[in-house]
Formats: sequence, C-alpha cells, structure tokens
Amino acid sequence: MHNSLEQDFDLSGRVAVVTGAASGIGLATASVLAQAGARVVIADINPEGLSACAERIRDDAGQAVVRRCDVSQRADVDSLAQAAMDAFGRLDVWVNSAGVLISRAILDVEEQDLDRLIGINLKGTYWGCAAAARAMRSAGTGSIINLSSGGAESAVPGLSIYSLTKAAMNMLTRSAAKEFGPFGIRVNAIAPGWVDTPMGNHSFRGATGSIDAGKQAEGLAARRQASPLGLTGTPRDVALAALYLACDAARFVTGQIIRPNGGVAMP
Repeated sequence: MHNSLEQDFDLSGRVAVVTGAASGIGLATASVLAQAGARVVIADINPEGLSACAERIRDDAGQAVVRRCDVSQRADVDSLAQAAMDAFGRLDVWVNSAGVLISRAILDVEEQDLDRLIGINLKGTYWGCAAAARAMRSAGTGSIINLSSGGAESAVPGLSIYSLTKAAMNMLTRSAAKEFGPFGIRVNAIAPGWVDTPMGNHSFRGATGSIDAGKQAEGLAARRQASPLGLTGTPRDVALAALYLACDAARFVTGQIIRPNGGVAMP
C-alpha cells in the first residue's frame, strides 16, 4: 500500500475511548481501532465483557485500559475522559457506542423504561460529546463518533423510545459538529441497519429469553431479502465505518450520518 494511503488510515500514537465496549459493535470497534494502532480506553458496566474485550486487544498486540462507566451518570463520563488523559496524556477519538433497547408498545411503556433509554442512549451520548470535546479542544483536533441506528429514520412498532433517542442523537451530532468544528473536532454518527449482535437478536428470543432458532432463521432470511446485496450486517462492518470516521481519511467529514445497512434504507 502506498505510504500516504497507509497514513490516512493509521491511528498509531493516538488514543481512543469506546463506551459499550463489552459486546457487539462497541467490542468490534475497540478491536478495530486498536488494530489500526490506537491505544484504547474501553468502558462499560459489564466487567466480564470488558475483560474479554481487553484480552482480545492485547492478544493482538494492542494496548487497552479498562474502565467501568455508567454513561447515564455525567460524573462517570467525565471521569472516563480524565482517565484517558491521565493514562496517555491525550484524547483523539471518542466513540459513544453504549446503548440499550426496550421493545414495548407505547401504551405499555412505564416511566422507568423511558428514563432508562433516555439516560443511557441520549444523555450518555450528550455527556460523552461534551467530555470528549473538553479534552480535545486544546489540541485543535479530534473525532467524536455516535452510534445511532436506522431506527432513527424508520418507525418500528414497539421501538418508540429507542427510535426517539436515536433520532435525537442524529440532531445532537449535527449540533455538536457546528459547535466543535471551530476547535478542529469532527462529530459524525453511524446509523447501522440490522446487525448480528445480542441487541440485534432481541426479536428472535422466545418466552424463556433464549434464541429461538426457527425465528432466527426466518428473520435472517427476511433481512437478507430486504438488502439489494443479499447481506446482513456484522459488528465489524460497523467498526470499519468507525475507523474511517476516526482517522485522517475523513478529515473533511463532519456532521454526517453514515448508514452501513446493506441498502435496506436509502434516505
């Protein structure tokens, strides 16, 4: 590969924070950024998942610092940014990947359901953007990446709270891009279609909570058929989009919603 092209995608010497890194897209993103040379601070409330993520990165000769963080709590998020600065003296990339999903009809939603999803999906992203920008602005550069969803633009029965938090996240991304641009900080979002993760598989679970193989096979076939490419997504597909937004190859990209979805939706 030509040296200048390698440099465009090289994160060597840079520091990335990834929330929600214990599983799914967050785990894949932390791994990919580490493979690109970044030193990664991984955060979640799941200690077992974080340990597995850190082990995966270190087994691949990467460097990872583990930090417990409840993103719904501003103090935790601020402490996470400070931990990255304390460990490495800089912060270049921040990925707001932590998120939860509740499938429930609007008429059945309880107040705690609304509070939980807004707290994690929306407030967590809001505090993450703010904490990252404070740490980055003195350097005059940085990339903030928010994990949105195709659900932000497509109404699905039962996912009203999830969808409204992701739609709000898209506008937060644009607003932050305007505010942080003068500091040299780029802010973008990734809005995947269906991806094979524990969260993505929620609709395939039976009454006991375990995956119903029949439902899963039928659901996967339907999702492949909906894609012009005949594909379903993997966490790595989304992580590679995050790598692009994190590195110098995307120096001219901010305030955008990137949609790796196999062509299922074309807004």
